[in-house]
Amino acid sequence: MKTITMAGALALLAVSGAFHGASAQAVVQADGSSTVFPVTEAMAEEFQKANPNIKVTVGLSGTGGGFKKFCRGETDISNASRPITAAEQKACKEAGVEYIELPVALDALTVIVHPSNDWASEMTVAELKTIWQPEAQGKITNWKQVRSSFPDKPLVLYGAGVDSGTYDYFTAAIVGKEHSSRGDFTASEDDNVLVQGVAGDPNALGFFGLAYFEENADKLKAVKIKLNDSAPAVEPNVENARTGKYQPLSRPIFIYVSKKAAEAKPEVAKFVEFYQDPKHAVELVKEVGYVPLPEAALKAFQERFAKREIGTGFTGSKVGVSVEDLLKEKLVY
Repeated sequence: MKTITMAGALALLAVSGAFHGASAQAVVQADGSSTVFPVTEAMAEEFQKANPNIKVTVGLSGTGGGFKKFCRGETDISNASRPITAAEQKACKEAGVEYIELPVALDALTVIVHPSNDWASEMTVAELKTIWQPEAQGKITNWKQVRSSFPDKPLVLYGAGVDSGTYDYFTAAIVGKEHSSRGDFTASEDDNVLVQGVAGDPNALGFFGLAYFEENADKLKAVKIKLNDSAPAVEPNVENARTGKYQPLSRPIFIYVSKKAAEAKPEVAKFVEFYQDPKHAVELVKEVGYVPLPEAALKAFQERFAKREIGTGFTGSKVGVSVEDLLKEKLVY
């Protein structure tokens, strides 16, 4: 029989005490979109500095994966780079999960190529559709097939995973049908995988949120987007997203908060109020590379949360939605 020494006993007591302390710590659970992750993570870090007794966990399941957990009541907050879908609304309703829809920033979804790519500095929406539509699978495999002046080089594609809200929005805006595209591309919910893929291949093209491009601008090149042949080429950046010039790839991003969690767990309400505080909602959103909402919109969504107004103003991804549009939407649960 083994004997527990005094030192061992003290160590066990220390571990037990640490565990007891950890278990007593209030926890806010967020999960979902990798696009929204940098914003929520930045908020969580600053919030925990001011509130060391509260832990905020932020998962990376993708928008779709995050909603599956949220609608099962497993998380308090769902990060989403697109609005909740009709199927997700139904799943939440059947499980009795009421949610508060809160836009938190604007994004300029960014098409990226390798820095040595000197031919695709700008592309039209029609050319991107030629590449990404389902009919392109196994057929459009060379840059020259996209534009005759492009070089005779293989076209290698990277994009957001199909559980991602970024994928849903990109396909809706570029292909014309949400969740519809070719399947022969490297897909990942982890944007860092896409960064490495495009940065490592001179023939690659991919897409993801502006924040990941800003963070990796030294190893990637952003493609300017033309709405049509005669339209100006517009660069993805904060200013062009704010003014609405960057179309059709500007979009709102969201958090969805469980009403039950907000009412039963003071730490959840406290974190969301911190998230919506204009100081944090402007500074931290800018810091991670996204576009803050205007002051009037921030105030309106603060009131929505304070009143615990449930439901969504959307029925799937809407292309070209402005901040003014967001404020006009009637909520439906």
